[in-house]
Amino acid sequence: MKPRVLILRGPGTNCDVETAHAFREEGAWVETLHINQLRKDPAQLKKYSVCCIPGGFTYGDDISAGKVFANELLIFLQHELRRFVHQGKLILGICNGFQVLVKTGILPDMDFTQKTTLSRNDSLKFEARWVYLKVERETLWTKGLDQKVIMLPVAHGEGKFVAESAVVRKLQEQKQVLFRYVNEAGREGIYPENPNGSVDAIAGITDRTGRVLGLMPHPERFFYAQQHPYGTLLQQNNEPVVPWGRLIFKNALAYVKKAMNGKK
Repeated sequence: MKPRVLILRGPGTNCDVETAHAFREEGAWVETLHINQLRKDPAQLKKYSVCCIPGGFTYGDDISAGKVFANELLIFLQHELRRFVHQGKLILGICNGFQVLVKTGILPDMDFTQKTTLSRNDSLKFEARWVYLKVERETLWTKGLDQKVIMLPVAHGEGKFVAESAVVRKLQEQKQVLFRYVNEAGREGIYPENPNGSVDAIAGITDRTGRVLGLMPHPERFFYAQQHPYGTLLQQNNEPVVPWGRLIFKNALAYVKKAMNGKK
């Protein structure tokens, strides 16, 4: 049996195909549904072990990034999503998906009360660049990556992680910060190392269980070595190129497969 993954999209989602490809390549059965399809039949969510909200610009980010999509989840699917996580299943939000997860309150506490946001970049412009990230700890998503400095691309206009100091302190104490923007040496820096001005250089967080992950960088865009800006050149020089994004998908599905085998 293959793990079943739902890619949940809306008007303006534009990374669903790449994200579905990443999960399929790692052995999942993947289905993409428009939010309206799930609203008509919320019970469909029971079929899946992973729900992923990919990147894009849902509803044109007309109110604020991810806000309309977040409201749809809050109003129409809150009960199903709460049960989904309580059953030990996984939720992944990438870029616009991360914006949705914090604006629903699924992150950081799964209580559907918004405590953080992702706001306009300090540069006041769209940032599309490769960044270095420090993996702060090992989770089901980052097995084998603890304390490593990895590279992933970002592409966003509203990626600045913002929260009150008490919320940030709680995230730190409960070890929910998973990725931070750093320089090549692994130290926090200013722009462009921190491409948006995020508080505490936060690039990605989990809920307290570790099963819900939201991050601004795009792991699906570093799935093959050739996608690295110097990948082909490095390979020609016999230098290793690790597609870090692929490992996030691999780890998630390994976790699901192990859970499935335990239920047999």
